[in-house]
Formats: sequence, structure tokens, C-alpha cells
Amino acid sequence: MDEVDVIVQDEGVETEHHRHMRAALELAIEAHSVGEVPVGCIFVYEPSGEIIGKGRNRTNESLNGTRHAEFEAIDMILSQEKYRTLAQDSSLNFWKDVALYVTIEPCVMCASALRQLGIGKVYFGAGNDRFGGNGSVFHIHKDDNLPHSTYFSEGGYYRSEAIMVLRKFYVGENTNAPEPKKKKHRVLKEEL
Repeated sequence: MDEVDVIVQDEGVETEHHRHMRAALELAIEAHSVGEVPVGCIFVYEPSGEIIGKGRNRTNESLNGTRHAEFEAIDMILSQEKYRTLAQDSSLNFWKDVALYVTIEPCVMCASALRQLGIGKVYFGAGNDRFGGNGSVFHIHKDDNLPHSTYFSEGGYYRSEAIMVLRKFYVGENTNAPEPKKKKHRVLKEEL
């Protein structure tokens, strides 16, 4: 199995990707504060640079396992007349001009939905080694045997921060969570 495409950033370099991922991290922290699995995301319409959708996990609040951050944000986008009209016009290929920034690699369900939409790009913080659909477990984003267009995906933006928010949820406050598995060649960080 291939490794997830991970980027390496120079210390102190501030890019548009970092700004967008910080916004997604804020949503993940908000999710954590209400007892949700801390995943947050934003969708950016690249021609204008405008954030057109935001989401965070709401599976516990809604009692609906499909209410992942990506689906929440997609619903927000489609609730706006301007973007719903653009998305419905098949000649425009609206979603190809949209980039997703999400704190954790999209799961299989979300990666498949993003592919069906025809998303242009996905940037994520940390890989998802249990359910990842963009390289950690499955390669839904680039599998030529699947229908719909492939999409670009890259991980590693604020990876440590995304992991720390998840760790706080699973280890510190989720009393039903199993003990974390020891991973070869990894040191469990308690703080950044």
C-alpha cells in the first residue's frame, strides 16, 4: 500500500493553505468543545478565494453517522442559491474549482462523495490510518477503476495540531475510548 502524499513545510512559511487549514482547525476545536469527534473543514472556491462552506462533525449531536464535517459543509454550500445554481449547471463543472481543507484525511464515505461531486483538490492535516480514503487505507481519490474524475489530494498541513486535537478527544475525554495502540517507530507526544 502506498503512503499518503505528505508535504513538508519550512518552519515559519505562511501559505494560503496554512491559513485555510487554521480555519478548519478552529472548527475541529469547536467540535471537540461540544463532544464531537474533532474534525473540521472548509471549502474554498478557488477563482475568488472565497470560503463557501464550513463544517464540523455533528454525528453525536444529530445521532446520524453520516453527518461528517464534509457533508455539513456541502449542505451549507448547496443551501446558498448562488452555489446551488452553479453546482447544478453541468456545463460549468463548478466543483473542479473548489478545494477542501480538512483536518483529518477524508474517510472512505467522504472521499467517495467528493469524487462523485467532482471536487478539484483536497488538502488535509493528518492521515486516517483506520478509514482513510485518500491514501492511508484506500486510494479513492486516484483509483482509475472507479467512476467519476480523480482529484488531487495532499496531506500534512498542521498535522501535529490535528492529531493533538483528536488525541485530546479520544484519550482525555472519551471514557469509552480504547487504549491507544503502541505504534512502531512512533513516540506518543503529549504536547506540541
